[in-house]
Amino acid sequence: MNQPVGIQPTNLLRVLIRALRPHQWIKNSLLVVPLLLAHEFESQQNLLQLVYAFISFSGVASAMYLINDLVDMQADRSHPTKRLRPIASGALSVPRALILTVGLATTSLLIAFFALSPEFGLMLVIYLVASGCYSMQLKRIAIVDVLMLACLYTMRILAGGTAVDVTVSEWLLAFSMFLFTSLAFAKRYVELIAIDEDSADVLKIRRRGYQKRDTGIIETMGMTSGYLAVLVLALYINSDQMTELYHNNWALWIICVLLLYWLSRLWLLAKRGQLPDDPVLFAIKDKTSWLIAALVALLLTLAANQDPARSNQGLHSPSKQLAVFELIPRQVKQDCEIKPANNQRLG
Repeated sequence: MNQPVGIQPTNLLRVLIRALRPHQWIKNSLLVVPLLLAHEFESQQNLLQLVYAFISFSGVASAMYLINDLVDMQADRSHPTKRLRPIASGALSVPRALILTVGLATTSLLIAFFALSPEFGLMLVIYLVASGCYSMQLKRIAIVDVLMLACLYTMRILAGGTAVDVTVSEWLLAFSMFLFTSLAFAKRYVELIAIDEDSADVLKIRRRGYQKRDTGIIETMGMTSGYLAVLVLALYINSDQMTELYHNNWALWIICVLLLYWLSRLWLLAKRGQLPDDPVLFAIKDKTSWLIAALVALLLTLAANQDPARSNQGLHSPSKQLAVFELIPRQVKQDCEIKPANNQRLG
């Protein structure tokens, strides 16, 4: 097969790696969330299952990126940065891209069904089909494309729970949907404000169902979705499930404040035109986001640790002592009150 001009056979491996977008695999770290929040990460078997889950999801994700690049090949060639992608630039031929896509998808499904469980394999099939529908058609329908992106991120969390047999709560699913809906709206917002009304990109954006004048409503919906995610977290803090897992709720309230700051800063940067077109990758590279993530991890640890003074407070607290010590003497006290009354009657 003929190589494109300027591409040597020795560089084929590098081209293939670029086409797979391994930097996007970091998004599959969402698979770990259910295990971490359930405080069941000590088991080596669970960790091994997560490794298999990560590999299978990464393979499927890369396969879907290849399909997306094949579908958008002509449009990407008129984009200032996407034209450098391997398929759009001609560095990776269409037949090779198709073979690589089938190979990745097949290998990932085999790992999912045989190394993990049929339930996880079924979830991966659903994710594969949903991603295909998004790439082929749904990304061209306004609002539906954003909700579909949020669902794909949330499915990673659900799949992580399925891989290690941990039930994912409705609170976590609601929080995830609102949060990633906000990030998906931010992605569309950045794409819209970056185009020139007279450029060729306008046709591509409108083909997705959006217009330049939609930026105002997209900004409103995106910020609202983000703040609803914080509200869900605040309500979840007072639920019975949280009180069983976390003993210091004050630390969780600080997390709400940090999340409010992070989302507000993200949308402020988007408004200023300083946010890249992928907010998730921005969060991975942004130093402030890493600092906030470290603080959140520290606060979660503090919230999960039980205060020794509180754990020993049981029988030593005045109310507990009163309840324990009065349990038997109360009957004795009643007997003592009855006996003098009987003596008075006999007297």
